[in-house]
Amino acid sequence: MEENGLSRRLAAEFGGTAVLLAAVVGSGIMAERLAGGNVAVALLGNTIPTGAILVVLITALGPVSGAHFNPAVTLAFLIRREIAVSKAALYLVFQVAGAVSGTLLAHGMFEEALWQASAHVRTGPAQWLSEAVATFGLVGAIFAALRWRPDGVAWMVGLYITAAYWFTASTSFANPAVTIARALTDTFSGIRPADAPAFIVAQCLGAVLATLAVGWLLHPKGYPEAGAGRQKAAAASD
Repeated sequence: MEENGLSRRLAAEFGGTAVLLAAVVGSGIMAERLAGGNVAVALLGNTIPTGAILVVLITALGPVSGAHFNPAVTLAFLIRREIAVSKAALYLVFQVAGAVSGTLLAHGMFEEALWQASAHVRTGPAQWLSEAVATFGLVGAIFAALRWRPDGVAWMVGLYITAAYWFTASTSFANPAVTIARALTDTFSGIRPADAPAFIVAQCLGAVLATLAVGWLLHPKGYPEAGAGRQKAAAASD
């Protein structure tokens, strides 16, 4: 991945996050329109495309940028000293910008008003706990895959998010950039802007706890040397 310049990595983070949100929001709109009021069917229609697009995006763009598409994941790699603070900050900016762009793209494709504010209430201790659990599991799955099966990261992430949509009360946002973008859509996948900050705090907490726990669980002598995860992922993609 080091042979890719910073501009390519940032473009990959922007584009990948944009496509992810286009899939999340767009599939939510389509699913709600086709489900005939059946929320379970609509959620299933939102879940499958989200998990599938994650497999595609991580496989395609992982060798370019690491395919974070998520500030919580970038935070985890920052804690492990596998990304510099300055680059992590740029990743965050481009991830959020990509997420917002992807939401606008989904609105445009479905003839929705481009700029919206969600009215979907998602708040309370159960929702916050769900977001911490969802993000903990996501980060844990990523680092476990990098440790044992780096060629399986894309499938691990896609399958985990598919499952977490259903076993968490919050439907597993697990991503601060996704949360911000979903506050800008008053469609099936939206979250009320006032509820977003607590989700983001819970997601960051889950990411930090997962990084510490997985560092202890999978590396008995401490964290791997900086860059070890990247080297494994790059080797798997060759």
